Amino acid sequence: MGDPEPLAVCACTEASLATAEGLARSLGCLLAPVGVMPRDYAAARALLLVSDDKLALQLCGRKMPGPVSVDFGSSGMRHRRAAGHNELLGKAVGVGRKSALSVIDATAGLGRDSFVLADLGARVRLCERHPVIAAMLEAGMDAARNSGDSWLVERVSRMQLHKGDACLLPPEQLVDVDVIYLDPMFPARTKAAAVKKEMALFQYLLHDSSGDGEATLHWALQQQVARVVVKRPARAEALAGVAPSHSIEGRAVRYDVHVLAALG
Repeated sequence: MGDPEPLAVCACTEASLATAEGLARSLGCLLAPVGVMPRDYAAARALLLVSDDKLALQLCGRKMPGPVSVDFGSSGMRHRRAAGHNELLGKAVGVGRKSALSVIDATAGLGRDSFVLADLGARVRLCERHPVIAAMLEAGMDAARNSGDSWLVERVSRMQLHKGDACLLPPEQLVDVDVIYLDPMFPARTKAAAVKKEMALFQYLLHDSSGDGEATLHWALQQQVARVVVKRPARAEALAGVAPSHSIEGRAVRYDVHVLAALG
């Protein structure tokens, strides 16, 4: 028996089979039997689970953590609106200094910081180069748009998804951008199960991208924007050894701000 495939797509029900088939073709990966359980599936290392309105990703195996999905309407996302670090993020990117602030999230991931920025009033272009994560983001944004929840619909209306590397954005998509935001992945020190399972998935999908954050920072600093903001662990060195203009510090993370021009 050969090694398992890196990824398979699985329809949770027959109703979502056509969507799963399309995703398997576009991602160039295996199509698993309908309704198979990740803990029992040995033909792939991870399953992209397709339901009516959501994509979820889960590592296969009996002792692996549960599924991860993009759900902007979750109780966790609603609770995060009141979190103190949102104020720090908003201050770092310059929320309030200019109306209709335009931000590129160059490393969107699951889109949570992008959603927070949209909730704070910014217009955000989410860039995600990994096709699986980009597909999950797209499904999460579509679900929010179709939710009938006016709060969700209004926030997501300020978000646009770019499936690809931010460094390859065409010049016309960089016109009038105020801020480029980067959140390079770093090992989670928290014991929270939700964070640990997300980190396990990201480390699996992005295992060969440890130097990408530095390259993206160098690209960002060459753009005609007012500032570049980098999220870092509180005690970590500056990304790529490039000292910021100043930092906005929290207990667990800090935001290094590279000021290139005045906002507004």
